[in-house]
Amino acid sequence: MAIPHQVTGNSHPVDQEGAESGAGYRPLRIAMIGQKGMPATYGGIERHVEELASRLVGRGHEVTVYCRPSYGSVPMDRYRGVHLRQVRTVASKHLDAIVHSTTSTVAAMRERPDIVHYHGLGPGLVAPLPRYLARSKVVLTVHGLDQQRAKWSRLAQTVLGTAHWLSGHVPDARVAVSRGLANHYQTRFGNPASYIPNGVAAPRQVPALHIGPRFGLTPGRYLLMVGRLVPEKSADLLVRAFRQVDTDIRLAIVGGSSFSDDFVARVRAEAVDDPRIVFTGFAYGDLLAELYSHAAGFVQPSRLEGLPLTLLEAASYGLPVVASDITPHVEVLTVDGPGHRIFRDGDPDDLVRALRQVVADPAGERAGAQVLRERVSAEYTWDAAAADLEALYLDLLRPRRAPIVRPRRRARS
Repeated sequence: MAIPHQVTGNSHPVDQEGAESGAGYRPLRIAMIGQKGMPATYGGIERHVEELASRLVGRGHEVTVYCRPSYGSVPMDRYRGVHLRQVRTVASKHLDAIVHSTTSTVAAMRERPDIVHYHGLGPGLVAPLPRYLARSKVVLTVHGLDQQRAKWSRLAQTVLGTAHWLSGHVPDARVAVSRGLANHYQTRFGNPASYIPNGVAAPRQVPALHIGPRFGLTPGRYLLMVGRLVPEKSADLLVRAFRQVDTDIRLAIVGGSSFSDDFVARVRAEAVDDPRIVFTGFAYGDLLAELYSHAAGFVQPSRLEGLPLTLLEAASYGLPVVASDITPHVEVLTVDGPGHRIFRDGDPDDLVRALRQVVADPAGERAGAQVLRERVSAEYTWDAAAADLEALYLDLLRPRRAPIVRPRRRARS
């Protein structure tokens, strides 16, 4: 078993009872709540949790991930060294997450973990339970400002607004996956959030075996969008813009509904008379790797993100990228240029301009994308994220010594 690294400086290791010890930090017991489950199939939060949880196990800790039945059956009780525990929920748009977070929290509190780690604002609604009724330290990772997502009703947005407020005040520590989110918490609440970005794994180059027969796609002759088909991902904007680009390159939209069937129907209706546009449905594993491996470019038109894994993945494959100029995208792409085109958020004409640049000069765009690939691969790593998260946990659990109070000297008479 790997031994967790020690935080340097004036730190005081803790033993099994939380007292000071000279033997180093003991392995921690960590509960993760808010993700749908493992193994990760689709969903950025699920991938984030899997990559970090498995690495924390590799560093010597015990991690339990609480899974939803709606994500699919859990065929095993352990995956990549992580304990998997399925607990009950209500499979509905508005109740699934909060009910599962509540039942998972109750189950976790019985096990008395050192850390209860919530992922997402909604699950954090029940963070007061372990924060004030247990000895566990509470951590919440903010993957995005969920109360702003258009798929939610006004009531749901109000509830998520409450979750947003709680996230700024209740957890012992907050984690933000982008600098923009970290700045938001400092500005909005005056409480810091540790910046620990997502990582990206090495790309898997997969032969083009299925994309032709299944979707009619030719290697190197299609653009790619990957994500849930919900309003804030702006697949409708991309379809309208792509229809104005005079090219025989196709557009593959990879993803499906997330309680957003009406929106998906509208997007499909806008593309119905353009045979260049292909809807593949959800794809993951080897099929998703195959789609990344042979795309001519990647488009991320989202209006709301935390730090999208799909953007990092596309960059890791060396794909020329087109993305809106929201803060998380600009953090990754930095400036507009060959291989990393940035368009004005929500502006269809500027998106058309960027798409035309990508298809007009494939070689120049690929060269720019290689520079982006090298920087992203060096800057965004899961190993670094896991080390930073472990250090945050250990800092929370480090005993705090009371200040030494020295008696005042009596004044001489």
